[in-house]
Amino acid sequence: MSRTITVGLDGSPESRAAADWAAREAQLSGLPVKLVHVWEPVPEPMAQAPLLGGETHQHWSERIPRESAEGLRLRHPGVEVTTEQLTGRPAEVLARAAKDAELLVLGSRGLGGIGGFLVGSVGLAVVAHTERPVVLVRADEQAAGRHDRDPAGIPSVAVPLRPVLLGVDAAGPDAAPIEFAFDAAARRSVPLRVLHGWNPPSYYAYGMALDPEVTKMLVQSDADALAEALSPWRQKYPDIEVVVESRFGSPSLLLIDASREASLVVVGRRVRRSSVGAHIGTVTHAVLHHATAPVAVVAHD
Repeated sequence: MSRTITVGLDGSPESRAAADWAAREAQLSGLPVKLVHVWEPVPEPMAQAPLLGGETHQHWSERIPRESAEGLRLRHPGVEVTTEQLTGRPAEVLARAAKDAELLVLGSRGLGGIGGFLVGSVGLAVVAHTERPVVLVRADEQAAGRHDRDPAGIPSVAVPLRPVLLGVDAAGPDAAPIEFAFDAAARRSVPLRVLHGWNPPSYYAYGMALDPEVTKMLVQSDADALAEALSPWRQKYPDIEVVVESRFGSPSLLLIDASREASLVVVGRRVRRSSVGAHIGTVTHAVLHHATAPVAVVAHD
């Protein structure tokens, strides 16, 4: 497998922000960036329209990656940038492209205010159908206010000194998201914040008071499970400051709130190879739509 950071590019501000994020990640990891532009063939009746002819589509499909690559090379000297034009349904093509990448980076559109963000059908489909890590990057007014801008005026989504945030399930932590988060924190030389949200047993929903001793026992049990899961990675990355939090509340809401102080949010997605089809968990789905930092989704068994 060729180790590249691949970007799904469509010419939108969101995809340009994703390309800039990928270029900064490439500088940290020493990997090349590949800009992939997918041209979905236009239905024949539309293709014959005067303003939507085949030459017009070919012109834009060539111009978008070419100009984006030129801009990246100027803003990020030293990063190797290549382009590739593919034809087909964007979600299917990008999912295939991800198989040959170290990381796939996509853009998502900000809705503004409390509405959060919009991860469109293409982004969700790619996340659900690829087993490679996928990062969703947003370009919106909130992000522009939180981050510096590069010379081209594009909001910078790199936040030096802010920690990497890892959301874990203490009941079944998997090594893949943990390793990804530690590696990301090490490249950035920032702390790693590990956050686990938990709710009381279901029978407490029927009006039973949560016994303090039971609460203490649940918290300690989660703490022990997290400590065991993180132990190998703490040994591998001894210089990384790790802050572990096990807090009462909705995991998705806790992660969304904590994302305001993170440079990157890392969450997992369990791979389901069954007739039910691909699946994005409820926590990951919520974080994708509402986190205010780039979100990395790491698939695991």
